Amino acid sequence: MVSTSSRLKEFFIFLTKFILLFLICYYGTEIIIGLSSPGGHYSAFVANHLDYVSWIKKSLISTTQWLLSFYNIETYQAGNDIVRIKYGMGVKIAYGCVGYGVFSFWIAYVISNRGLFGQKLFLIVFGLLILWIINVIRISLFLVAINKQWPMPLGLDHHTWFTIVSYIAIFVMIYFFEKKSIEKSEY
Repeated sequence: MVSTSSRLKEFFIFLTKFILLFLICYYGTEIIIGLSSPGGHYSAFVANHLDYVSWIKKSLISTTQWLLSFYNIETYQAGNDIVRIKYGMGVKIAYGCVGYGVFSFWIAYVISNRGLFGQKLFLIVFGLLILWIINVIRISLFLVAINKQWPMPLGLDHHTWFTIVSYIAIFVMIYFFEKKSIEKSEY
């Protein structure tokens, strides 16, 4: 039987790892954004080889266009970071729209837990894919909503809705992760 003090110690180790990893992921991404954006402390090396945030932005734009094409909604990309409905309004995918805050939370949670490398890698990729899909759906719905002049539900903006839905998804994934971990420890 595990004592309360060892469980408490285990929790504080997890919490410390989680906070450190979250800060590394979140602020590391902000550093990449800062170094890959022209002006300031621009680094051509970072911009050309490490700028994963721009890749995520491009994937969000192209997948939004692909998704809306299934509904016969014609879109096009204007500049590097705007997706527009043909003859309509557009949405700028800024760095804050990428979702790196929720990505950082999920990555930090998975790595901070016990488990094998392969399991953690699978969970990270699976979770990031779910969060990315939620973001594509959010951008697609927002683009259609602004062109049809639909109001935002409950007066909340699309960033707030994305955050709410993303954290619900994260907590559902955590629930199943923890449930499976408890079942394994009972054997």
